Amino acid sequence: MRIVFAGTPEFAAEHLKALLGTQHQVIAVYTQPDRPAGRGHKLMPSPVKQLAVEHGIPVYQPATLRAPEAQAELAALQPDLMVVVAYGLILPQVVLDTPRLGCINSHASLLPRWRGAAPIQRAVQAGDDESGVTVMQMEAGLDTGPMLLKVSTPIAPSDTGGSLHDRLAALGSQAVIQAVDALAAGTLTGEVQDDSLANYAHKLNKDEARIDWSRPAVELERQVRAFNPWPICHSTLNGEPLKVLAATLGEGSGQPGQILAASKDGLTVACGEGALRLTRLQLPGGKPLNFADLYNSRREQFAPGLVLS
Repeated sequence: MRIVFAGTPEFAAEHLKALLGTQHQVIAVYTQPDRPAGRGHKLMPSPVKQLAVEHGIPVYQPATLRAPEAQAELAALQPDLMVVVAYGLILPQVVLDTPRLGCINSHASLLPRWRGAAPIQRAVQAGDDESGVTVMQMEAGLDTGPMLLKVSTPIAPSDTGGSLHDRLAALGSQAVIQAVDALAAGTLTGEVQDDSLANYAHKLNKDEARIDWSRPAVELERQVRAFNPWPICHSTLNGEPLKVLAATLGEGSGQPGQILAASKDGLTVACGEGALRLTRLQLPGGKPLNFADLYNSRREQFAPGLVLS
């Protein structure tokens, strides 16, 4: 089949890499415009664009697909199918109708559980037992289309947003290949989603990564895992920012944010319910360190009785 691929981040690049290993022809790639990144704010291509350029695939980067010229450009490619993975632009109905077999999307959730921008992190944060990837036929609504194929994986107590992301990228890549082959053979039919079971996975932001110590420790432990590697949970100690990269449930009680104990095993902090033991931290200007290393050199900074805010 003649496939147009649309995607932007690393999660999407893994899918494109898998498609390039099949008998299908990726005739073009759509990705978001280059964005400023790093200290120099230099324009950087997306992971999907980098991969496409390496393989000599034409790249299109319209700011919107609502413009008639962008729609005409896509139609001129005469695709059989459009595969969309974390693209980041809305596809209007005219675009959805352009490929002969329409557009399919690989979404990192067992739909309809988490629709929206951050399904991986929200699943970890909510304490879900499992996650997965749903390949669906796209329609005008947000992640509402008929489900074509699902693959699932348990969420381990140690999973972070990053580890689950990597696992789902691998699972989703294979699921898309399976779905594309089945669509080519005409053997795939969709299952309608139950809208009553849907939740909206809001986009992540740095503000919500600030730790609210009045919340239960169980919730904060999941939040720390969900927001690693981005945006990373953070707090303030002795007037300085403190990033929290890993934590486990601790023991004890006290004023929310109060340091209850410090040892090589971790920094135990009181929460609204229970306590959280911080095991990997990052101080301003430093690199992430296990708390045992910080405790050896900066013990006085983490004295019991001090309060994180």
